[in-house]
Formats: sequence, C-alpha cells, structure tokens
Amino acid sequence: KAGVQVDCKAKLSSDELKKIIGEYDGLIVRSGTNVTADIIEQAHKMSAIGRAGTGVDNIDCVAATKKGIIVMNTPGGNTISAAEHTCALIASLARNVAQGDCSMKQGKWDRKKYMGVELAGKTLGVLGLGRVGREVVSRMQAFGMDAIGYDPFFPPEASEKLNIEPVSAAECIRRADFLTVHVPLLDDTRDMINKASIATMKPGVRIVNCARGGIINEEDLLAALESGQVAGAALDVFESEPPAEHEWALIKHPKLIATPHLGASTIEAQGKVAEEIAHALVAAFAEQPVAGVVNAPVSPQPPAAKIALCPCPALFPLQDMKDC
Repeated sequence: KAGVQVDCKAKLSSDELKKIIGEYDGLIVRSGTNVTADIIEQAHKMSAIGRAGTGVDNIDCVAATKKGIIVMNTPGGNTISAAEHTCALIASLARNVAQGDCSMKQGKWDRKKYMGVELAGKTLGVLGLGRVGREVVSRMQAFGMDAIGYDPFFPPEASEKLNIEPVSAAECIRRADFLTVHVPLLDDTRDMINKASIATMKPGVRIVNCARGGIINEEDLLAALESGQVAGAALDVFESEPPAEHEWALIKHPKLIATPHLGASTIEAQGKVAEEIAHALVAAFAEQPVAGVVNAPVSPQPPAAKIALCPCPALFPLQDMKDC
C-alpha cells in the first residue's frame, strides 16, 4: 500500500547480508540477525534499520549513527507476552512445576521432594520498572506479593502510585524473596547480579531473568545454586544464544528452569511488532514523525523505497520466524 518493495531474506549469514545490503534503503531484523559495523559500512543507500522487538544490542547503533541511519525498535509490541512469561516462571519457581513435571515423566511420584512456597506475602524485587517490569508487578500483586523496585529513570512518586516501594538497586537485591530482572544489557548492567551481590541476598532467594543474557553472571549463579544461597532460578535468556558449551552445566542444574528465549514468542506479540516496525519504516521513508527511534543520526539519508527483512512475521511464514 505504501509503494515499498519488500524482500524477505531468511537465515542469511553475515557475509551474505553484507553482499546485498548495499541494494536496500531499509532493513528489518529480529534478535537472530547481528547488524555489525562492517555490515552497516556496506549499507550505502540505507536510511533506517528496524528491530521487530525491543532490544537493539544486536545492532551496532554507534556505527548506524555515524552513517546517518535511523535505528528504531518496537518497545511496546511484546510487553504483555514478556511479562506473562516472567510471571509464569515466578509461579513455576515457587511450586517446582517444571521439576515436578520432569519427575512424573520419568515415572516417579515425588510429592515430598518438591515442597514449594506461597507467593502471598513474599517480597518481589524488580530491577527495572519499564513497560515489562510494571506489567509483571501488576500481575504478581494479584498473588498478594509486595513489590519493591529500582529504576533510576522512573520517578519515585510514580512507583508509589503503583504500590511499588522505590528502593536502590542494592536494597532491592538485598530484600527480595523473588528477584526479577528487567533492565537493558549495558556496560553498567553487565554482571549486575554477581558473586558479591548474591552474597547480600536473602538465603533461599529465587531469581528470574527474561531480559537479556549477561546481566546475571552465570558462573556465579551456578555456584549460588550449588551452595543453596539461591533456592532456584529461571532463565529465558543467556550470555550466548544458542548457549555455549560451558553454559550447559547451569542450564541442566536441577534448581534451574530454562526456556529458549520464549519471552516474546506468542502469535500476538509477533504480529504486533511486525506491524509496528513496518509502519515505522514507512513513516521514516516519508519523513514523518517516527516512534521508537533509539539513536540520533548525524547526517540523515534521503527517503527510501526498498526494504530487506530478515525476516518479518507479517510477510513471512510463522514457522520460519526467528526468535523475538
């Protein structure tokens, strides 16, 4: 309808993408495609890169900015799905759902082995009160949990209106019975949960990460699970995806629930982010106001008319989609 030619290219290698990127005015990717500086260097016509999802750590935004390329994301499209997955993992941790299911499938009846805890009256610590963090809080408050939260960009008075006690990161980590992570992966947040911070936690704390791998030091988490300082953990994201060989010891630990980056893997979320990023690129090409811009290009390119998608669920079969 917008008069834009769209090519869907699935499972391209970095070298393959580098060879063809110069033909295109725009690019849409998911988390499975890394748009590196050397790829961007070959994007001679490009004016916009769209990320169908929230995190843009797979796109070299600095290189794009220097090249005058707008980088956009769709921060709201997968919010509900990511929040619901987080809540599912919190509840599963509390009641050993995954472990009990695995035991039953092995023909065992281990009622006494999998004693759980109630969520009611427990303190939920939330690191990051963005869209997903706040949606998690609203749902877990329905279970009777008391919420405390840390976010340097979210006003304390706004937290209090949501019945979230605003605290420092250190206090959030120290007081939580259940700790859930919803911060971006930055230099300041890498290894935010590590040996030192875990030592300050309540014995028997439970930890969930549906944000980004690398925020939790996986080696330190494994040691804490082994010692019992951490009673259980649930991870949807990992330092390497797919996980590297050294990560499997943690993933296979009986006190850990692992899912393969399913936070935004719902039909609804995939449709929302695909539609939102398509509209955003069309608006950018028409030099109209655009939501979700994460950088400020120094030399904007002229309007564009040809997009490569790697791949986009709105135009590509669902079964062939990359992860969010």
